[in-house]
Amino acid sequence: MRPQMSALQKPAHALLTAGEFGLTARDFDDIAAMIFKDAGIDLPLSKAPLVYSRLAKRLRALSLSSFREYCDLVASPEGAAERHKMLSALTTNVTRFFREPHHFEHLRDVVLPQLLAEARRGEKIRLWSSACSSGEEPYSAALTLLGLEAKAAELDIKVLATDIDPEIVARGQSARYPEAALADVPDALRRRYFRSAAGGELEAGDELRALVVFRRLNLHSEWPMRGAFQAIFCRNVAIYFDEPTQQSLWSRFATRLGPGGYLYIGHSERVSGPAASRFTNAGITTYRLVSGGKA
Repeated sequence: MRPQMSALQKPAHALLTAGEFGLTARDFDDIAAMIFKDAGIDLPLSKAPLVYSRLAKRLRALSLSSFREYCDLVASPEGAAERHKMLSALTTNVTRFFREPHHFEHLRDVVLPQLLAEARRGEKIRLWSSACSSGEEPYSAALTLLGLEAKAAELDIKVLATDIDPEIVARGQSARYPEAALADVPDALRRRYFRSAAGGELEAGDELRALVVFRRLNLHSEWPMRGAFQAIFCRNVAIYFDEPTQQSLWSRFATRLGPGGYLYIGHSERVSGPAASRFTNAGITTYRLVSGGKA
C-alpha cells in the first residue's frame, strides 16, 4: 500500500502545477499510485513540478490536451506501452564510469583476487549490477575484472546488468559512449578495451562485452535468476522507495548472495530492517553477508 503522502489531501481538482496542461491533485495521485504499484517508487508531493515537466513532453507527443486524458490512457490496457514510457520518463538515470570509486577499489583489492583464483580452478563467478542504467556500472565492474585478469572473458565469469527501463537497457547493450564519458576509465583499460565508433564515440570491444549480460528486470517484481552472486551493486536506487520497500529489498538481496557475498549501496543509503542483522559493515556503504544467503 502506498504511504499516505496523498495529493488528495487537497481538493481533487486543485491545480498543483499551472502551465500548458495543468496538473491536478487527482492527476498527481493517480500517477504516483501507478508508479508505486509498478516499480515501488514513492513520489512525494514535492515532485509535482518534476512530474509535470517530464510528462508534459509525453502529452505533446500524443497530442493530448490534459493530464486527465493521459491518466486515463496509461490506466487502460491500450496504454500499456505508454505506461512504460511514463515510468522511463520519471526514472532518474544518473551514472558514470567508476562512480563512487571506493566500491571498485574494494572490489579490486578485497573481493576479486580470491574470486579470480576460484574462477581459474573452474568455478563460476557471478556479479550483479541490479540497476545498471546505461551500462557504466557493470562495465566498470568488468573493467576491474580485466584489470586483474586479461583473460577473464575466457573464464566462467559474468556480470548481470539489469534495469527496469528497456530503453536504457538497450543503450547499455549498444556499449557506445561519448569519449568524454570515459574520462574516469584508466588510460590503459580505455585503450585496450574500447574502440572508435561512428560519431566520435567509443564502444566496448568484444572482450569487455563478453563479460556483461543485459536484461530488463523490475526489482519490485519476481526475480527469475537462479544461483548465487558473489557481489551485488544496488546504488542510489533504494532512496526512491519507502522504508518498507527498502527493507524488503535488502532482505531479498541477502537471499541472492552466496556466503560472505558483498552488497554495494549508494552513498546516502543504509541497510535497515531485518536484513541489518544478516550483514556486517565492510567499508563505506559496503556490506558483507554474515548469515543466510545461498550456498
